[in-house]
Amino acid sequence: MSSFNLRIACVMVGLPARGKTYISQKVCRYLTWLGIKTKVFNVGNYRRKLHGASLPHTFFDPHNPIGEQHRKEAAAAALEDMLGWFDNEQGIVAIYDATNSTYQRRKWLHEELTKQDILVLFIESICQDESLILNNIKDVKLSSPDYVNMDPDAAAVDFRARIDHYQELYQTITEEDFTYIKLINVGSQVIINMIQGYLESRIIYYLMNLHIAPRKIYFSRHGESMYNVHGKIGGDSELSPRGKLYGTKLPGLIRENLGDQSLTVWTSTMKRTIQTGELLPYPKLTWKALDELDAGVCDGMTYEEIEEKFPEDFANRDEDKFNYRYRGGESYRDVVLRLEPVIMALERHENILIIGHQAILRCIYAYFMNYNHEDLPYIKIPLHTVIELTPKAYGCEEKRFKVDIEAVDTHRPKPAKIVHPTPSINTSVSGNGEKLSLKLPAGASGEIVKDALSPILPISPKLHPRGVAIKDGGKPGGLGGTTTTIRKPPPPTNPHAAPSKTEETEMAALDLGDAAVPTLDQKKP
Repeated sequence: MSSFNLRIACVMVGLPARGKTYISQKVCRYLTWLGIKTKVFNVGNYRRKLHGASLPHTFFDPHNPIGEQHRKEAAAAALEDMLGWFDNEQGIVAIYDATNSTYQRRKWLHEELTKQDILVLFIESICQDESLILNNIKDVKLSSPDYVNMDPDAAAVDFRARIDHYQELYQTITEEDFTYIKLINVGSQVIINMIQGYLESRIIYYLMNLHIAPRKIYFSRHGESMYNVHGKIGGDSELSPRGKLYGTKLPGLIRENLGDQSLTVWTSTMKRTIQTGELLPYPKLTWKALDELDAGVCDGMTYEEIEEKFPEDFANRDEDKFNYRYRGGESYRDVVLRLEPVIMALERHENILIIGHQAILRCIYAYFMNYNHEDLPYIKIPLHTVIELTPKAYGCEEKRFKVDIEAVDTHRPKPAKIVHPTPSINTSVSGNGEKLSLKLPAGASGEIVKDALSPILPISPKLHPRGVAIKDGGKPGGLGGTTTTIRKPPPPTNPHAAPSKTEETEMAALDLGDAAVPTLDQKKP
């Protein structure tokens, strides 16, 4: 077992075309971004591997004994691999992606997992909105490996018949002694039962912020700053003349690609991001959590000055850039931690433009594009470029728009692996008692801060977002021993209307500190 000393199996429940795979992938991406070792085990992949992909809907008929036996074999193979992953690869959270639509199947899974000391969280997705189901069939299932080279109309008919077979024996989860969450109509209503642990609470909180409404997320660094021109890091400098020119071009570029859709602009509290967005005719929110990575004692220095004054530390940061923390400053790992409330807010809202800084946008981009921690600090986020991400079921579509205004290149490529001559040793103990030695170079201005196999723990312990109504099931024992129903407020009547003042500022409550600071316009009565 890992040094995190916890293992959780998230078991999906739901009919086909209810977004189970979408939810599985999103949860996996979020936890992986936080450094929590997570993996999805999709039973459909095992079924295709064992029995082929192009199977007719009759294979899923509950009255077909051969098909039922083959589906059980696939379920057992996925479970076996999942248990092996926990034991052999020190996994923390596994996601078992399948319909699991009967009491009998869920009981079997619960018994097999709990006897291995694995906590079980059932995640049921219920959809009663026919339009959502049709969209899921069209956008996801018709591109599924089950329907490769099949006529789309014939595939839709076959998949509808498959859903009907599962519907025949479907049993919604009502087991009172199980830990579960029900997401109804893409989270418009949420029911939770027996949530008892911190990590379970974080997963629940994340799920409650998801939606699948079409949207676009735009990233742009601030326009070129005077510090960029002089090669300095950090600071709160003004824009250069070319950076100011970029700010005048940005509104037209956004309008050209977004049309008349609503948009909210988020910036940091630093002058260069606020100046870049001044001419954008959209509601704005200033987040302290979006401020650039704090370079501590190196703030305002060039990389050449850092290399001259702190040669060991300059090498150490290249050795492990994600975990290196400037003395009196931050590491990329620290930034991921402080951006967690921003990610929650991004998942809740529709079209957003973030005008930010290189390190900050790298971290947020890595979340959506599923980058690992080692490569995250080297993602290219050039100046005077707008990145457009469109979330889809299995990832994000990306477009980049380069504005024809020259700017300095601040990207430093990943160096060849450096072996430091005088490393210090940090020893920790794994779950099985084995000592783990991790070489941590010591330095003058900063240090590499990392615990072996440790995840990045998020910071907001609240279970539900501000603005929802909570109906308690009336059972004693608080959240850990009760069923709670949470209903989200309905969407605005006009989907293209600008966010209300409450909507603009509500994400500030996601952070325990000053994550968001209202703009001057929002402070007016």
